[in-house]
Amino acid sequence: MDKITVVLAGQPNVGKSSLINAISDAKLKVGNFAGVTVDKVELDISYCDEVACRDYIIHVVDLPGAYSLVDYTQEERVTKNALLEGDYDVIVNVVDATHLQRNLLLTSELLELGKKMVVVLNMIDEAEAEGIEIDEKQLSTILGVPCIKASAYKKIGIKEIEQSIVTVSQDDTISNKVIYSDFIEEEIAHIVRFFKERRYTSAIPYRQLAIRLLKEDEKIYKKIHEEPIWIELQHLLREALEHLYLHAGSKDLKEIFTDEHFAFAKGAKMEVMSRKSMRAKSLTQKIDNLLINKYLGIPIFFLFMWILFQLTFEVGAIPMDLIDASFSWLGDKAKVVLGDGWLGSLVADGMIAGVGSVMMFLPNIMILFFGIALLETTGYMSRVSFMLDGFFHRFGLHGKSFIPLVTGFGCSVPAYMAARTLKNEKDRLLTLFIIGFMSCGAKLPIYVLFIGAFFEAQNAGNWLFLIYMIGAVLGLISAKILHLYVFKGEDEPFVMEMPKYRLPSLALIWHTVYGQSKSYIKKAGTFILAASMLVWFASNYPKNQDIQDSYEVKIEKVQSQEEKDKLANEMQSQLLKESYLGKVGQASEWFFAPLGFDWKMSIALETGLAAKEVVVSTLGVLYSLGDETDENSASLRTQLKEHIPLPSAIAFIVFVMIYLPCFAASMVFAREAGGWKYLLYLFIFTTATAWVLSFIAYNVSKVILGV
Repeated sequence: MDKITVVLAGQPNVGKSSLINAISDAKLKVGNFAGVTVDKVELDISYCDEVACRDYIIHVVDLPGAYSLVDYTQEERVTKNALLEGDYDVIVNVVDATHLQRNLLLTSELLELGKKMVVVLNMIDEAEAEGIEIDEKQLSTILGVPCIKASAYKKIGIKEIEQSIVTVSQDDTISNKVIYSDFIEEEIAHIVRFFKERRYTSAIPYRQLAIRLLKEDEKIYKKIHEEPIWIELQHLLREALEHLYLHAGSKDLKEIFTDEHFAFAKGAKMEVMSRKSMRAKSLTQKIDNLLINKYLGIPIFFLFMWILFQLTFEVGAIPMDLIDASFSWLGDKAKVVLGDGWLGSLVADGMIAGVGSVMMFLPNIMILFFGIALLETTGYMSRVSFMLDGFFHRFGLHGKSFIPLVTGFGCSVPAYMAARTLKNEKDRLLTLFIIGFMSCGAKLPIYVLFIGAFFEAQNAGNWLFLIYMIGAVLGLISAKILHLYVFKGEDEPFVMEMPKYRLPSLALIWHTVYGQSKSYIKKAGTFILAASMLVWFASNYPKNQDIQDSYEVKIEKVQSQEEKDKLANEMQSQLLKESYLGKVGQASEWFFAPLGFDWKMSIALETGLAAKEVVVSTLGVLYSLGDETDENSASLRTQLKEHIPLPSAIAFIVFVMIYLPCFAASMVFAREAGGWKYLLYLFIFTTATAWVLSFIAYNVSKVILGV
């Protein structure tokens, strides 16, 4: 006869003792106040599995009621030690179904232990009498453990509990799910990777070990502190904790993880529980009733995003002219010092012009990141995830996909990494494939440049908002297509954490804005600088002296300055065509010609595979050469408007909106997706989609504009 040891855990007054009575007919004292089972009570239950024809002895240990796994009271200390150090097979977590959210706080802590577990929704009869409906199957999928509706008083679900205990005890896999906020999951992943790389021997799973280290569990610290690995680990832990403190706005780890458990419990409750009549009691509930209202929630969200994009363009445009003028002045000074030779041209037209054309968009980037960070730190973004869950499911996505997707508006690299919170392989891959449709901050300078060149200034913010929203809609449509034909399978739900509302954390917002701006400037000063120099070299060499001599003779013969400028620009155009860059552009022009792109636009898109910011700097190098004497063509926007038809510009924006992200993001995508083959699939998918939609946009624009 097999023996299964079970520990019965739950908060005070959830009916654990009554449940034991119902299962075993044992007569234990039952009370309705905390502390009735201070002592550890044990008993044996005989169970016959008729399906497997096996008999079992279920040894039940009834632990004292505990609100959480802390050491505040003697009862909680007994329960915590038994759960962490005890030898048992299964945890049976008894939950009061009439107070689901409060009880799930302890459930979330029990899931962290990485043990086999069964959740019993006790008092289900009382819950139903109060108009509470709980989807136990959905809750089971969310938590990764069996959830059973039961009533100790009416003896509902007793046989199901016994059978689940036996079934779970025989199953070697543990699928418990408790997901933290992204910043905690990121640090857990770092620590787990550290242990894996060192092949550290541990009696408990790496994830549980990482969580207990982040919680500063004294026993774990004492154990590892004596081992050689501690020398390397302590630096990693110090950085991880600083990161947690910054994002949480607190250095109280108990408070941080309590808030996390609260967010998890609230998110789970909101996904699985409904009430026939629910009236908001607290300020948080009243705010939620407005912000995630099924009728007003989405319009409010779009209003916030519209305001953000208006600010991004209108406020960001204020310092742009000053930055542009500063770099132009710097370029002129460089030519004065270095002369008009190849070195002066390299520094002024290549290095300074290339970097300057990117740096002038730094204010726009900072405002966009500020807005996103503001919405995240207040707890609003998680509400949007919950609100959009049902909408996203129509496209094969999950509500948690919203976080990496909205992160993609800032940068694709952290967006790809944020998709790790989606544990289902299908959901994660589908989300990864459409993140690129959410225009990252690096695409913003391209949009701002083309909007400023081709559209009215007073409507610039509206056009920018429209571009971002069209990209998002195209992403959802693509997700639906991929879900139907590529990433097939059943949707798997995950709990979406619902953190408390907080006042905006200036320190965290500064951390986000500063970090992203620093990364942007670093790219401008290193990678984009190198790319600008390469583009300058490729656009100036090899020198074609015959063309230059021929045009110089023509220029000397004409009298008017206007004709001289026209010939000078023609000469630069001919020299560019004969350069290395021109030959590459002309070689690929056949592919882009049906979209209305000339070879210069083709080159700009191709260099954008390295970094989207380089698209602007490439256009700056290509269109700025030879324009020093033409005051009306001094601006890159003016150059674009003169040389590019409006339908071609629209098609160009559409192509930029969709095609493959930058080199760095592509590398991260390949790592997160699971191999280089997925990057090849992404390249083919995004390029084909971008080409087709740009072709449609170009031809439809021509018809509408009559050109």
